Parts: sequence; C-alpha cells; structure tokens
Amino acid sequence: MRVVAGLYGGRRLVTPAGRETRPTSDRVREALFSVLGPSVGGARVLDLFAGSGALGIEALSRGAGSAVFVDRSHRAIAALRANLAALAIDADVRPIEARAALRTASARREAYDLVFLDPPYRHAAELGRELSEGLTAVLAPGARVVTESDRRAAVALDLPIADERRYGDTVIRIHDI
Repeated sequence: MRVVAGLYGGRRLVTPAGRETRPTSDRVREALFSVLGPSVGGARVLDLFAGSGALGIEALSRGAGSAVFVDRSHRAIAALRANLAALAIDADVRPIEARAALRTASARREAYDLVFLDPPYRHAAELGRELSEGLTAVLAPGARVVTESDRRAAVALDLPIADERRYGDTVIRIHDI
C-alpha cells in the first residue's frame, strides 16, 4: 500500500499485522480523493478507525491542515505510528474507541472539516446511529463525513448523503453537512 498523490505520493505505508484491519485500497483512495478535490486543502481531519492511517495520511499529503487519528487496536496504532514517523508527520494519535474519542473531542470543543469513518465491516451497520450522535457535536459548518463499508452492510449515518460510490464490495458515502 502506498500514498497515492501529493507531498508523500508514492511513499509506502505499512499495515497492521493480522486480519483485524482492512486497509482502503490505493484505487479506492485515489477515486475518493478525486471526488473530494480541493475541499481537502487546509481541512482539519478526523480519521476514526484509522488502522494504518492511510486515509488521514492521504489527506495530509494533499494539503489538509491537521489530522487526528483514532483507533483502539494496538497493532493498528503501532503501524500508524510507524507510518507517521517514516513520513516525519507530527499528528495527534488517540488509542481509544471511536465513540469515546467523539465524546472527548466534543468536550474539548474540537471541530473537524473532514471525517473519515471506516469501521470494521462486521460492525459498520450497528454503529451508524451511535456515531451519528457523536459526530454532530464535532463537525464544523460545511463539514464532510466519508464512510467506507461493505455494500451489503453499509454504515447508515443520520446525515444527508451527498454522494455514493461503489467499488466492488466497497461502498463509499460522502455526507455533506
């Protein structure tokens, strides 16, 4: 897996060992960021269920202003930190469960312009409502939320869908606030 474009384009990323994490493919990331376009520039990014950090790192590579990475898996956090170190990226890494991270961000009055939400496919459908409640408290005006899930059990957020794309069994939804 590699960073597709931007400042870190072509650089390799490590992925967590085991089957717990499913990295977003280069092809899907390339297509997603083509859709997002210039809205990434300067954005404050929250990468929930970050895994290797590929989505947040891609955003930083394409000009995002900052990123917070959240994952509760120790293997994912280790891979993420290795990727950030290899690219000399200074970013906030939070080894915590996503709902707790949203509560913490809300309490700190943090606001994000772009949120990536890529939960384990087996839990995606059941997390939608809970995550929707937490997300609304941390979204900046005009924010975008990008979800990635299996097309057979998609993340169903209580937010308006602006765009939906399918790539094999993967569905990407973009919610504009």
